[in-house]
Amino acid sequence: MGNSRAFLEIHRQEAGYRPIHDRIHDFGEVEQTLNTHQRREQASRCMDCGVPFCHWACPLGNKAPEWNDALMKGEWELAYRLLNSTNPFPEFTGRICPALCEKACVLNRYNHEPTTNREDEAAITEMAFQEGYVTVHHPERNGKRVAVIGAGPSGLAAAHDLNLLGYSVTVFEKNEAAGGLLRYGIPNFKLNKAIINRRLRLLEQEGIEFRYGENVLCDVHFASQYDAVVIATGTPTARDLNIPGRKLKGVHFALELLSQQNRVLAGMEFSKKDRITALGKDVLVIGGGDTGSDCIGTAHRQGCKSVTQIEIMPRPVEGPEDPQNPWPNYPRTLKTTSSHEEGCTRRWNINTLEFLGENGQLTGVRVQEIDWKPNPAGGRPIMIEKGKPEIIKAELVLLAMGFLKPEHPKYAENIFVCGDAANGASLVVRAMASGKQTALNVHKYLG
Repeated sequence: MGNSRAFLEIHRQEAGYRPIHDRIHDFGEVEQTLNTHQRREQASRCMDCGVPFCHWACPLGNKAPEWNDALMKGEWELAYRLLNSTNPFPEFTGRICPALCEKACVLNRYNHEPTTNREDEAAITEMAFQEGYVTVHHPERNGKRVAVIGAGPSGLAAAHDLNLLGYSVTVFEKNEAAGGLLRYGIPNFKLNKAIINRRLRLLEQEGIEFRYGENVLCDVHFASQYDAVVIATGTPTARDLNIPGRKLKGVHFALELLSQQNRVLAGMEFSKKDRITALGKDVLVIGGGDTGSDCIGTAHRQGCKSVTQIEIMPRPVEGPEDPQNPWPNYPRTLKTTSSHEEGCTRRWNINTLEFLGENGQLTGVRVQEIDWKPNPAGGRPIMIEKGKPEIIKAELVLLAMGFLKPEHPKYAENIFVCGDAANGASLVVRAMASGKQTALNVHKYLG
């Protein structure tokens, strides 16, 4: 490395977020950027350590020490080539990845100031687009055809790699545009959809055919038309909460709100009857994960009166370490997102009992504080009630409790399943890694 003492002399510096009073009124991306000098300085903190745990932790196997070294030296094109050699869409992961690599960084073990890999990744990619380092490839065709069902992160990654291997790839997507969770589940304030569109134009120029509005049934007849089929349909079924009052108006799955809001920003119109909005309402988000956090930020931008987020599990520990889940496992510590910073009452160990309403309209939710005790038989702890039930006022409830893993029949040997459709709901970076691996599996199968 150019400066072997940088990690001792330079502290971690994050770009941070736009001021709350500014960002709360629009859906523009909240994250800011460092200038070029600062970014190269942050890249210089990478130690090029003997055992790069970042490479081990990244599902894509990103070579962070190599492209950080190139970035530090100002070799932006080389940095992008190294990054893109393992990551087909670094502009996505550079914005929304939880950075498993940073939690595994040796500097995180040393002083909890890991290298800013995620931000470096985003900066490298944006410079590459700006300077024209991102070019269109025209692979030589091998005469074989592959269908990809689903244009989410795993489907796009599989299509990208298969196309570069010479296959004629057709992507079928049931929605009106590609992106899957990237487009319809992640708010614009985290991932501007122009970033997705920019990449899709490249994929189309490289020869991938996209067919929208087609909900394909992968039966024998369909599969027979292609040499191979990749199923990348994600996890379409959200986990529900079947308690009294579930049919009241005002109770929605999180993705109903998030996908509709993204469609509104894309220019689609909805009737007043069909529009889901938090305007002037007390909002309750059930579920403590990233999707719940996205609901909080969206509710604020729609003009809600208040937001409360509840989680049935205990409050995670604060600080960089989790004694119950030590290295090399990912630390399950309290996460405060940009949306939480914008204002939210957060509560843990809360069980939801009943949705309350008048004249078919939601007015509140009856909840119960609970605790957990070890199960003598092992397995999941036992839930016990604690205190008396209470009512949380709410005119809008958003269910953000995750998704059910799909079940698949036994397919013909030329049909492959990848991403969340195969493994259950997980991270975008893991879906992309699964898509890339599936592309290799298809290539091996087709010889």
